[in-house]
Amino acid sequence: MNNEKYDLIVVGGGVLGTFHAYHALLAGKSVAMVEKDCEPQGATVRNFGQVVPSGMDAKWQNYGRRSLEIYKDLQSRFDISVRQNGSIYLASNDEEVQLLHELHKINSANDYESQLRSSRECLATYQGLKTDYVKEGLFFPGEVTVEPRVAVHQIRAYLIEQHGLAYFPNHSVMEIDSATEQQWVFCNNGEVFVGDKVVVCTGSDFKNLYPTLYGLSDLEVTKLQMMQTVAQKNQIIPGSVLTGLSIRRYESFAECPSYQAVKAKEAKQSKHKEWGVHILFKQAMDGSVIIGDSHEYADAGQADTLGFDINHDINQYMIDLAKEIFQLEDWRLQRTWFGVYSQCKTKDVFEHTIDENVHIITGIGGKGMTGSAGYAEASIRKIFDL
Repeated sequence: MNNEKYDLIVVGGGVLGTFHAYHALLAGKSVAMVEKDCEPQGATVRNFGQVVPSGMDAKWQNYGRRSLEIYKDLQSRFDISVRQNGSIYLASNDEEVQLLHELHKINSANDYESQLRSSRECLATYQGLKTDYVKEGLFFPGEVTVEPRVAVHQIRAYLIEQHGLAYFPNHSVMEIDSATEQQWVFCNNGEVFVGDKVVVCTGSDFKNLYPTLYGLSDLEVTKLQMMQTVAQKNQIIPGSVLTGLSIRRYESFAECPSYQAVKAKEAKQSKHKEWGVHILFKQAMDGSVIIGDSHEYADAGQADTLGFDINHDINQYMIDLAKEIFQLEDWRLQRTWFGVYSQCKTKDVFEHTIDENVHIITGIGGKGMTGSAGYAEASIRKIFDL
């Protein structure tokens, strides 16, 4: 048994759990983080690393904007791979241009900086962008990118070195006893942790803890396929690049006056709808380009039905679409993979409290890298009544 008693035990070392630990530590709380793997293996390290509040609805954009402040502050203290190089949405036709202008107006009213860019300006900034694709762009200069396979590990290292985070990898939590004022957290290796409060941020792992609760919820899992090219030696594509299909998918655009009319004109059936495809680009620090992504869904209790295979037809379809937008120097792929995240069908996040002191927080969907830092700040204030 671990002899320490903690103010907070965080179960799960992904970005959502890590930022709960971060804000609790900044509030002067003692924190233990318990992670089932040697280091996080889930959606936190399998995404694009795009921090894009511009794509969120009004509520989550506020969390995302706060996240930007937190990421930038962290980067000023400790290298966590943050680059402020902005995000751009590229419109491919007049309908998408209309949505860009409407979102720009909404941003102006919300005091969130965005800049309309002409086709010529976009072509001058993004090397390899095809003339016959881009009509206009909407640029968000304050947004950042991170390296997803680096950032969470660096944030955790900072919390360990500077704020005394107690980190316990390779500890799979099998049970939480919340029958007393103290919370007892039992791990598969026999170790037991004791704390005043517990936050459970275990992503799409619905088997070890509270499987019945999850099975009765509206949680579902989403499988996303992504690819990474070899390094582009002479080609620079700064920041996050989101395209016409992203404009037609992201929540922020759903708040635009023309959105429903635009969606109503779309074909009822298409490959991009069947596979949930929209095309994103992000150049990593080594010059490689991450391309994706797709979306396949299953209820929480049926997550295994999504399988572990990469569907090469989906990847080829995404490459074909990507080639209509950019001409890369080298399209060879160095790796392909899939990620899995959880989300709710009817809510924006899954929050459930057990006996006042055990707080389950998951189902954040694709908002994790962008929204977790800001959301976790509000969550910790609520949990500790700060």
